[in-house]
Amino acid sequence: MTAGTATTGRLSNTVADADPLPGWGAMPRVDDAVRADAWGPAHTREPVLDEATATALRSLSTATLSSQIRKRGLQHMTVDGVHPAGGAVKMVGTAHTLRYLPLREDLFERYGGGMNAQKRAVEELRPGQVLVMDARRDASSGTIGDILALRALRRGAAGVVTDGGLRDSAAVAGLDLPVFHAGAHPAVLGRRHVPWDTGLPIACGGALVQPGDVLVGDADGVVVIPPDLVRGLAEDAAEQEAQERFIAERVAAGEPVEGLYPLGPRRRGLRGLAPRRPTNPNRGAMS
Repeated sequence: MTAGTATTGRLSNTVADADPLPGWGAMPRVDDAVRADAWGPAHTREPVLDEATATALRSLSTATLSSQIRKRGLQHMTVDGVHPAGGAVKMVGTAHTLRYLPLREDLFERYGGGMNAQKRAVEELRPGQVLVMDARRDASSGTIGDILALRALRRGAAGVVTDGGLRDSAAVAGLDLPVFHAGAHPAVLGRRHVPWDTGLPIACGGALVQPGDVLVGDADGVVVIPPDLVRGLAEDAAEQEAQERFIAERVAAGEPVEGLYPLGPRRRGLRGLAPRRPTNPNRGAMS
Protein backbone atom coordinates (compact mmCIF):
# COMPACT_ATOMS: atom_id res chain seq x y z
CA MET A 1 0.00 0.00 0.00
CA THR A 2 1.18 3.52 -0.74
CA ALA A 3 0.32 6.98 0.58
CA GLY A 4 2.23 9.60 -1.34
CA THR A 5 5.86 8.53 -1.21
CA ALA A 6 5.38 6.31 1.84
CA THR A 7 4.80 2.58 1.32
CA THR A 8 4.28 -0.46 3.50
CA GLY A 9 6.07 -2.63 0.99
CA ARG A 10 4.60 -5.84 -0.39
CA LEU A 11 2.03 -7.43 1.89
CA SER A 12 1.69 -11.21 2.03
CA ASN A 13 -0.03 -13.88 4.10
CA THR A 14 1.47 -17.27 4.83
CA VAL A 15 -0.95 -20.22 4.76
CA ALA A 16 -0.07 -23.19 6.96
CA ASP A 17 -1.81 -26.34 8.15
CA ALA A 18 -3.53 -25.94 11.50
CA ASP A 19 -3.43 -28.44 14.32
CA PRO A 20 -6.33 -30.97 14.35
CA LEU A 21 -9.45 -29.65 16.02
CA PRO A 22 -10.27 -31.11 19.44
CA GLY A 23 -13.19 -33.50 19.60
CA TRP A 24 -15.35 -31.24 21.74
CA GLY A 25 -17.22 -28.02 21.10
CA ALA A 26 -19.06 -26.83 18.00
CA MET A 27 -17.54 -28.93 15.21
CA PRO A 28 -17.89 -28.25 11.46
CA ARG A 29 -21.00 -29.74 9.93
CA VAL A 30 -21.98 -30.64 6.37
CA ASP A 31 -25.63 -30.75 5.34
CA ASP A 32 -27.76 -29.68 2.39
CA ALA A 33 -27.84 -26.05 3.52
CA VAL A 34 -24.03 -25.90 3.77
CA ARG A 35 -23.61 -27.66 0.43
CA ALA A 36 -26.05 -25.21 -1.19
CA ASP A 37 -24.04 -22.27 0.17
CA ALA A 38 -20.76 -23.75 -1.05
CA TRP A 39 -21.73 -25.32 -4.37
CA GLY A 40 -25.19 -24.03 -5.28
CA PRO A 41 -28.58 -25.80 -5.02
CA ALA A 42 -27.78 -28.26 -7.82
CA HIS A 43 -25.23 -29.98 -5.58
CA THR A 44 -27.38 -30.64 -2.52
CA ARG A 45 -28.68 -33.99 -3.71
CA GLU A 46 -26.73 -37.20 -3.22
CA PRO A 47 -25.26 -38.74 -6.39
CA VAL A 48 -27.87 -40.59 -8.44
CA LEU A 49 -25.43 -42.88 -10.28
CA ASP A 50 -23.97 -45.70 -8.22
CA GLU A 51 -20.78 -47.41 -9.36
CA ALA A 52 -22.47 -50.68 -10.33
CA THR A 53 -24.88 -48.88 -12.67
CA ALA A 54 -22.08 -46.70 -14.06
CA THR A 55 -20.03 -49.81 -14.81
CA ALA A 56 -23.00 -51.40 -16.59
CA LEU A 57 -23.53 -48.26 -18.68
CA ARG A 58 -19.87 -48.21 -19.75
CA SER A 59 -20.39 -51.61 -21.38
CA LEU A 60 -23.43 -50.46 -23.40
CA SER A 61 -23.58 -48.54 -26.66
CA THR A 62 -25.46 -45.28 -27.04
CA ALA A 63 -27.29 -46.90 -29.97
CA THR A 64 -28.80 -49.52 -27.66
CA LEU A 65 -29.50 -46.99 -24.92
CA SER A 66 -31.21 -44.68 -27.40
CA SER A 67 -33.45 -47.54 -28.50
CA GLN A 68 -34.44 -48.30 -24.92
CA ILE A 69 -35.08 -44.62 -24.18
CA ARG A 70 -37.42 -44.37 -27.17
CA LYS A 71 -39.32 -47.47 -26.01
CA ARG A 72 -40.10 -45.51 -22.87
CA GLY A 73 -41.71 -42.76 -24.92
CA LEU A 74 -38.85 -40.26 -24.76
CA GLN A 75 -38.07 -39.09 -28.29
CA HIS A 76 -35.67 -36.17 -27.77
CA MET A 77 -32.91 -37.49 -25.52
CA THR A 78 -29.90 -37.33 -27.85
CA VAL A 79 -27.49 -34.40 -27.92
CA ASP A 80 -27.48 -33.85 -31.67
CA GLY A 81 -24.58 -32.50 -33.69
CA VAL A 82 -21.72 -33.34 -31.32
CA HIS A 83 -18.80 -35.69 -31.83
CA PRO A 84 -15.82 -36.75 -29.71
CA ALA A 85 -12.64 -34.70 -29.86
CA GLY A 86 -10.56 -37.88 -29.84
CA GLY A 87 -8.63 -39.78 -27.23
CA ALA A 88 -10.93 -41.04 -24.50
CA VAL A 89 -14.39 -41.55 -25.99
CA LYS A 90 -16.56 -43.58 -23.61
CA MET A 91 -18.26 -41.25 -21.15
CA VAL A 92 -20.63 -41.94 -18.25
CA GLY A 93 -21.54 -39.33 -15.66
CA THR A 94 -24.10 -36.94 -14.24
CA ALA A 95 -24.77 -33.48 -15.62
CA HIS A 96 -23.49 -30.19 -14.24
CA THR A 97 -24.79 -27.44 -16.52
CA LEU A 98 -23.55 -24.12 -17.90
CA ARG A 99 -25.55 -21.71 -20.06
CA TYR A 100 -24.18 -19.20 -22.56
CA LEU A 101 -26.31 -16.37 -23.92
CA PRO A 102 -25.74 -14.48 -27.20
CA LEU A 103 -22.99 -11.89 -27.17
CA ARG A 104 -23.95 -8.42 -26.01
CA GLU A 105 -20.86 -6.29 -25.65
CA ASP A 106 -22.07 -4.15 -22.74
CA LEU A 107 -23.07 -7.25 -20.77
CA PHE A 108 -19.96 -9.22 -21.64
CA GLU A 109 -17.91 -6.59 -19.84
CA ARG A 110 -19.93 -7.34 -16.69
CA TYR A 111 -20.39 -11.11 -17.00
CA GLY A 112 -17.43 -12.25 -19.08
CA GLY A 113 -14.48 -11.17 -17.01
CA GLY A 114 -12.86 -12.52 -13.89
CA MET A 115 -14.34 -15.59 -12.26
CA ASN A 116 -17.23 -15.76 -14.72
CA ALA A 117 -19.86 -18.49 -15.00
CA GLN A 118 -17.66 -20.58 -17.32
CA LYS A 119 -14.81 -20.73 -14.82
CA ARG A 120 -17.16 -21.18 -11.89
CA ALA A 121 -18.80 -24.13 -13.65
CA VAL A 122 -15.42 -25.83 -13.99
CA GLU A 123 -14.49 -25.13 -10.38
CA GLU A 124 -17.87 -26.44 -9.20
CA LEU A 125 -17.34 -29.82 -10.86
CA ARG A 126 -17.39 -32.85 -8.61
CA PRO A 127 -15.92 -36.29 -9.42
CA GLY A 128 -18.09 -38.20 -11.89
CA GLN A 129 -19.87 -35.13 -13.27
CA VAL A 130 -20.10 -34.12 -16.91
CA LEU A 131 -19.88 -30.41 -17.72
CA VAL A 132 -22.74 -29.82 -20.19
CA MET A 133 -22.81 -26.47 -22.00
CA ASP A 134 -25.66 -24.76 -23.80
CA ALA A 135 -24.16 -22.66 -26.59
CA ARG A 136 -27.35 -22.52 -28.69
CA ARG A 137 -25.72 -24.83 -31.30
CA ASP A 138 -23.40 -21.97 -32.29
CA ALA A 139 -19.97 -23.43 -33.01
CA SER A 140 -18.52 -20.23 -34.48
CA SER A 141 -16.37 -19.63 -31.41
CA GLY A 142 -14.85 -21.74 -28.68
CA THR A 143 -16.75 -22.56 -25.50
CA ILE A 144 -13.88 -24.35 -23.75
CA GLY A 145 -10.18 -24.85 -24.43
CA ASP A 146 -7.29 -26.95 -23.21
CA ILE A 147 -6.62 -25.21 -19.88
CA LEU A 148 -10.19 -25.38 -18.58
CA ALA A 149 -10.58 -28.90 -19.97
CA LEU A 150 -7.43 -29.88 -18.07
CA ARG A 151 -8.83 -28.27 -14.94
CA ALA A 152 -12.06 -30.24 -15.39
CA LEU A 153 -9.99 -33.42 -15.65
CA ARG A 154 -8.12 -32.57 -12.45
CA ARG A 155 -11.45 -31.90 -10.72
CA GLY A 156 -12.44 -35.50 -11.51
CA ALA A 157 -14.90 -34.72 -14.31
CA ALA A 158 -16.28 -37.64 -16.28
CA GLY A 159 -16.45 -35.58 -19.48
CA VAL A 160 -17.44 -32.37 -21.24
CA VAL A 161 -20.29 -31.84 -23.72
CA THR A 162 -20.88 -28.62 -25.64
CA ASP A 163 -23.11 -27.89 -28.62
CA GLY A 164 -20.71 -25.04 -29.41
CA GLY A 165 -17.10 -24.85 -30.55
CA LEU A 166 -13.93 -26.30 -29.05
CA ARG A 167 -10.63 -24.39 -28.95
CA ASP A 168 -7.23 -26.07 -28.78
CA SER A 169 -8.82 -29.21 -30.18
CA ALA A 170 -5.55 -31.11 -30.73
CA ALA A 171 -4.44 -30.52 -27.15
CA VAL A 172 -7.87 -31.44 -25.78
CA ALA A 173 -7.86 -34.63 -27.85
CA GLY A 174 -4.69 -35.65 -26.03
CA LEU A 175 -6.30 -35.44 -22.61
CA ASP A 176 -7.67 -38.50 -20.84
CA LEU A 177 -11.07 -36.82 -20.80
CA PRO A 178 -14.05 -37.47 -23.11
CA VAL A 179 -14.98 -34.17 -24.78
CA PHE A 180 -17.90 -33.93 -27.22
CA HIS A 181 -18.30 -30.77 -29.29
CA ALA A 182 -19.99 -29.37 -32.39
CA GLY A 183 -16.81 -28.32 -34.18
CA ALA A 184 -13.30 -26.99 -33.67
CA HIS A 185 -12.86 -23.21 -33.79
CA PRO A 186 -9.92 -20.93 -32.93
CA ALA A 187 -11.96 -17.91 -31.73
CA VAL A 188 -12.33 -17.08 -28.06
CA LEU A 189 -15.59 -17.33 -26.16
CA GLY A 190 -16.41 -13.61 -26.38
CA ARG A 191 -16.80 -13.66 -30.15
CA ARG A 192 -20.31 -15.14 -29.78
CA HIS A 193 -21.18 -15.98 -26.19
CA VAL A 194 -21.69 -14.48 -22.75
CA PRO A 195 -21.15 -17.00 -19.92
CA TRP A 196 -24.32 -16.50 -17.90
CA ASP A 197 -25.22 -19.05 -15.21
CA THR A 198 -24.71 -22.59 -13.97
CA GLY A 199 -26.62 -25.41 -12.34
CA LEU A 200 -29.98 -24.97 -14.09
CA PRO A 201 -31.88 -26.82 -16.85
CA ILE A 202 -30.45 -26.07 -20.28
CA ALA A 203 -30.81 -27.10 -23.93
CA CYS A 204 -27.79 -28.85 -25.42
CA GLY A 205 -27.94 -30.11 -28.99
CA GLY A 206 -31.73 -30.07 -28.89
CA ALA A 207 -32.02 -32.07 -25.66
CA LEU A 208 -33.25 -30.67 -22.37
CA VAL A 209 -30.60 -31.47 -19.74
CA GLN A 210 -31.20 -31.02 -16.03
CA PRO A 211 -28.49 -31.08 -13.35
CA GLY A 212 -28.17 -34.70 -12.21
CA ASP A 213 -29.33 -36.26 -15.49
CA VAL A 214 -27.19 -39.21 -16.57
CA LEU A 215 -25.16 -38.78 -19.75
CA VAL A 216 -23.55 -41.56 -21.78
CA GLY A 217 -21.31 -40.86 -24.75
CA ASP A 218 -19.38 -42.92 -27.27
CA ALA A 219 -18.30 -42.68 -30.91
CA ASP A 220 -21.95 -42.37 -32.02
CA GLY A 221 -22.72 -39.38 -29.80
CA VAL A 222 -24.34 -38.58 -26.45
CA VAL A 223 -27.64 -39.65 -24.89
CA VAL A 224 -29.41 -38.21 -21.84
CA ILE A 225 -31.11 -40.57 -19.37
CA PRO A 226 -33.48 -39.43 -16.60
CA PRO A 227 -31.95 -40.64 -13.32
CA ASP A 228 -35.12 -42.38 -12.14
CA LEU A 229 -35.04 -44.65 -15.22
CA VAL A 230 -31.36 -45.44 -15.44
CA ARG A 231 -31.12 -48.76 -13.56
CA GLY A 232 -33.99 -50.53 -15.29
CA LEU A 233 -32.97 -49.08 -18.63
CA ALA A 234 -29.41 -50.37 -18.22
CA GLU A 235 -30.70 -53.86 -17.43
CA ASP A 236 -32.98 -53.92 -20.49
CA ALA A 237 -30.21 -52.53 -22.70
CA ALA A 238 -27.84 -55.31 -21.55
CA GLU A 239 -30.49 -57.91 -22.44
CA GLN A 240 -30.99 -56.31 -25.85
CA GLU A 241 -27.27 -56.38 -26.59
CA ALA A 242 -27.05 -60.04 -25.60
CA GLN A 243 -29.80 -60.85 -28.10
CA GLU A 244 -28.14 -58.75 -30.79
CA ARG A 245 -24.82 -60.55 -30.29
CA PHE A 246 -26.64 -63.85 -30.88
CA ILE A 247 -28.30 -62.40 -34.00
CA ALA A 248 -24.96 -61.11 -35.33
CA GLU A 249 -23.39 -64.54 -34.86
CA ARG A 250 -26.18 -66.19 -36.87
CA VAL A 251 -26.00 -63.56 -39.64
CA ALA A 252 -22.22 -64.02 -39.79
CA ALA A 253 -22.87 -67.76 -40.21
CA GLY A 254 -24.96 -67.01 -43.30
CA GLU A 255 -28.52 -67.09 -41.94
CA PRO A 256 -31.15 -64.70 -43.39
CA VAL A 257 -32.59 -61.95 -41.20
CA GLU A 258 -36.26 -62.95 -41.59
CA GLY A 259 -37.53 -64.07 -38.19
CA LEU A 260 -34.06 -63.44 -36.77
CA TYR A 261 -33.79 -59.66 -36.74
CA PRO A 262 -35.72 -58.72 -34.73
CA LEU A 263 -35.66 -62.03 -32.90
CA GLY A 264 -38.99 -63.78 -33.41
CA PRO A 265 -40.76 -65.99 -30.84
CA ARG A 266 -39.83 -69.22 -32.64
CA ARG A 267 -36.12 -68.42 -32.71
CA ARG A 268 -36.20 -67.35 -29.08
CA GLY A 269 -37.72 -70.69 -28.09
CA LEU A 270 -35.22 -72.68 -30.16
CA ARG A 271 -32.31 -70.87 -28.57
CA GLY A 272 -33.63 -71.16 -25.02
CA LEU A 273 -34.11 -67.43 -24.58
CA ALA A 274 -36.76 -66.16 -22.21
CA PRO A 275 -39.77 -64.43 -23.79
CA ARG A 276 -39.28 -60.71 -24.11
CA ARG A 277 -40.93 -58.94 -21.21
CA PRO A 278 -42.81 -55.70 -21.76
CA THR A 279 -40.93 -52.52 -20.98
CA ASN A 280 -42.03 -50.82 -17.78
CA PRO A 281 -40.94 -47.16 -17.69
CA ASN A 282 -40.97 -47.23 -13.88
CA ARG A 283 -38.96 -50.41 -13.54
CA GLY A 284 -35.75 -49.92 -11.60
CA ALA A 285 -36.64 -46.39 -10.48
CA MET A 286 -33.99 -44.84 -8.29
CA SER A 287 -34.65 -43.16 -4.99
